[in-house]
Order: sequence, then C-alpha cells, then structure tokens
Amino acid sequence: MFIPCDRGGDSAVPDFKGFTLLMPAVSVGNVGQLAIDLVISTLDMTKVGYFYTDCLVPMVGNNPYATAEENSTELSINAEVYSLPSKKLVVLQIRSPFIKNKYRPFCETLLSWVKSSKCARVVLLSSSHAYQRDDEQLLGTPLRYLLTPDLEKAVGGRMKELNWKEMEKVAAYPGISDTDKVLHIPGGGITKLLFTESCSEGIQMAVLLKFCSEGDNIPDAFVLVNYLNEWLQLIKSEVSTSNNSTDPSSQWKIPSSWRLLFGNGLPPALF
Repeated sequence: MFIPCDRGGDSAVPDFKGFTLLMPAVSVGNVGQLAIDLVISTLDMTKVGYFYTDCLVPMVGNNPYATAEENSTELSINAEVYSLPSKKLVVLQIRSPFIKNKYRPFCETLLSWVKSSKCARVVLLSSSHAYQRDDEQLLGTPLRYLLTPDLEKAVGGRMKELNWKEMEKVAAYPGISDTDKVLHIPGGGITKLLFTESCSEGIQMAVLLKFCSEGDNIPDAFVLVNYLNEWLQLIKSEVSTSNNSTDPSSQWKIPSSWRLLFGNGLPPALF
C-alpha cells in the first residue's frame, strides 16, 4: 500500500499516470538496490511516500542520501517511493530482505498498486548467481534482459537496436531432456515470480539483470545502472556496456550512505 509523505498538510496522492516505475529485486549482491541508490542520488529525486507492507523485515535508519547535517537526521524505512515528474519516473527503493513465504503477497500488492496508480511500465533491476550459468550464458556480456509480451510489442525493436541479449531459458531436466525449457534465475529473489505474474496480468515489465557473485558489488551496480541508462537515457553519458567496462568519468553520484557500506574502519587499538 502506498502512503504519501505528509508535506505540511499537503498530503495529496501523487499522480503517477504514464510514469515508469523503477525498482530493485532483493537479489544476489544487492546489485539492483545499489543501482537504484545511484539513480535516486544522481537525479536528486524527491521522496513522495512509503510502500507499507508486512512482507519485508522492518527497519529504520537515517537518510541514506544526506547532503548536509540538516537533512542527515531524516528517517528512512524499508520501502520508500521517490519521484521525478520531469522524467516521468517513480522509484521504489527496498532496503530490507523479504520475510519467508511473503514473496507472493508482496507481488500481488505491488502489481495492484501499479494498476491503481496507472504506471505505464515497470523496470526491475536484478542479479543472478554467476556460478550457476549454463554454457551459453558464459559467453559474451554478463548482462541480460526480459520483456513481458505487452512491453515486447512497444520496445522489442529498441532492444535489438541496442544489441542487448535476452535471458536464455534453460533445460527443465538437464541431462534427461533438453526440449523443455524454463526461465531460471538463481539468486534473483522475487524476479521470476514478479515477471511471470506481470506476463499473466498484462503489465508492461522489463527485467534488467547482471550475473555476479557476492562481495564488493559496487562495480556491478555501476555496470547495471549504465545498462539501464543505455535504454532510458536518465543522464547524458558515453558509457558502453558492450565490453563490461565503466567509464571513470561516470556522472553517477555516490550517496553518502555508501561510506558505511562495509562498516567502520578497523580500530587502531587492534594494532
């Protein structure tokens, strides 16, 4: 359920008709969430509300996008909504893991909100375990995309122009039968369920994902957000993902919260 921010008495529900909803899957390496951080921070998006759900682990913390002492003490919770009307963009950032067996209720609530808010399409940023790729997926770029049938009609040609690679289906019964193919996204969290439900309900959804491993996933986040930018052109950039490289002069703004991504430094007393 979407709950708008209380802006000094002006708590009218924002109008998202025709907007693109950008959100992460809570997946391996948290790559989608890190990429969303870069989008919100760089575009200086305004927080317009909260996505209330009992499907996520509760959490509260300081403003992850603080730019000064004055706004550093603002509180943030596990699911918040940011908006940029000039680009017709709305972003849902998720900051905590899902509670066990709550994937389906979350997907149902989310897709219901997408319909009621009249968002034009959903773009889900995700990731998948690199070590579980099949032989075909080991070749070329580690980036993949998926489009629901309704979105395929609208932007499928654009993906071909960009020379993007669609996520391959794999054998349902490896070593027994190679004819039955299924979509398999290990480590992708809600990605597969949300995508298949969107296909069934006629919702326009794109999934952009990167194969990766757990560790320092900041470089993966830059690669994924540059991949997104090739399509949506959120910022002017000359970054190419064809050779899996990140332009050192990237214009993405790193949020202040990333300073604590790996905790505090080692205390000198240890030495």
